[in-house]
This record gives sequence, structure tokens and C-alpha cells, in this order.
Amino acid sequence: MLTRILASLDDDKAENIVTVNLEGRSALCDAAVIASGRSSRHVAAMAEHLGRRLKEAGYGTRPVSGATQGDWALVDAGDVIVHLFRPEVRDYYDLEGMWSVGGRK
Repeated sequence: MLTRILASLDDDKAENIVTVNLEGRSALCDAAVIASGRSSRHVAAMAEHLGRRLKEAGYGTRPVSGATQGDWALVDAGDVIVHLFRPEVRDYYDLEGMWSVGGRK
């Protein structure tokens, strides 16, 4: 599933894609994927495309939250949670810093 998620984001020109291994660190999921879109419309489109592609690949309907606003969207893919942000919103929430990855503060 993670490979399909990363391929979908790459196809949609997501920026600064980071995968955070959360196995053994979170009861919610085994991995989180964090990526940026260039605009609210780009973020919303990536989230909708990802949800559709996962369904088409046989993973069922995946919940997509926040896509209508477009500043931030979350796709719950079960073992992988995908966070999509506009760059300034991503900097504000700093999920990479929260999980201590990528050398961010």
C-alpha cells in the first residue's frame, strides 16, 4: 500500500514527500506520509486522487478529511495515514518535528 501511496503522490507532483516509520511508536498506524501541495486546490486534488486510486486498487473506500478546505487534508489508508499540506500550514504543524525525523526542529 505504501508504494501505491507514494506513486500516487509522485504522479500528482507532490512536493517534499516524507515517510515516517511509526511501527511500535503509534497505535494508530505503522507509517505516516507527509507531503506538500502548491496550493489549496493542489492539496485537495491530491487527496481526492489518492482516495480514488486506493479504492480502484482494491483497498476499499478510504476516508478523506479536510479536502474541501484545501489547507490540509488527511487520507486514512489504515496502516498508513497521509497528511497533505500547503507549505506554510505544514511548517506550522511541523509533524516531522513532532516525530523527530528529517532533522527538523
